Amino acid sequence: MRPDFDAITRSTRLYNFHTHTQYCDGRDTVEAVADMAVSLGFAHIGFTPHSPVPIASPCNMSGADVAAYIRQVGLAAGRHRGRCEFYTGMEIDYLGPDWGASSPYFTDLGLDFCVSSIHFIPSQSGELIDIDGHYDRFAANMHTHFRDDLRYVVSTYFERSMQMLAAGYFDILGHFDKVAQNASYHQPDIEQQGWYGDLLDTYLDEIVKSGVTVEINTKARAEHRRFFPHERLWPRLIEAGVTIVVNSDAHYAARLNAARDEAHDILTTLGYER
Repeated sequence: MRPDFDAITRSTRLYNFHTHTQYCDGRDTVEAVADMAVSLGFAHIGFTPHSPVPIASPCNMSGADVAAYIRQVGLAAGRHRGRCEFYTGMEIDYLGPDWGASSPYFTDLGLDFCVSSIHFIPSQSGELIDIDGHYDRFAANMHTHFRDDLRYVVSTYFERSMQMLAAGYFDILGHFDKVAQNASYHQPDIEQQGWYGDLLDTYLDEIVKSGVTVEINTKARAEHRRFFPHERLWPRLIEAGVTIVVNSDAHYAARLNAARDEAHDILTTLGYER
């Protein structure tokens, strides 16, 4: 059952549609996350393991585990029936025209919904490289795989993001300026550069035109003092009438509601009426 994000966000703050478990790089079981959601009084939880990908990745779920994952969410839904709605989703990596939410592999799974995100981009030699995660790994990849060319990395990230948006077939746009975290550690003033702002503005225009639901991702708030997208971009989304969901991107059951109340309060202050 596809969740009605607009209706849900108008009725409650007690939801999360970006949640990871042991089936990818999450640390807790579906059962533990489900129990935590119910204990917090959540009304809606969407599970979103990092999708299978056709490249080596320690963070993504195995294709062999997909059936077991779907079964476990069904069991959790049955156990907590009437207390919380559970949805079987995925965070699907867009890797290019041949791999993303529009691929038959994913459209045939019967998922309730999906988040689409960019975690990998091609190096100048064409190899798909992870640009997400800890900065020390990003810095090493900058030198080893990207010829220390930060502008190439950022430009390619937004180019791929535009392609992902155009390909469609997903419900929520995941952490759409996530590259800014590692990029700004690498070059602190990058978000003030005119070329960076131009890329982001162009992407924002296309996001608004697409009508896709956009998440405010709160995962990095405690450690990095960041939301994704940055809160300076929220007024533009609000003014355009974009449907916004506040997701914790939780990798631990205990962090299911991390920084979500803060994000909701900022949205209210900015005039986002739900």
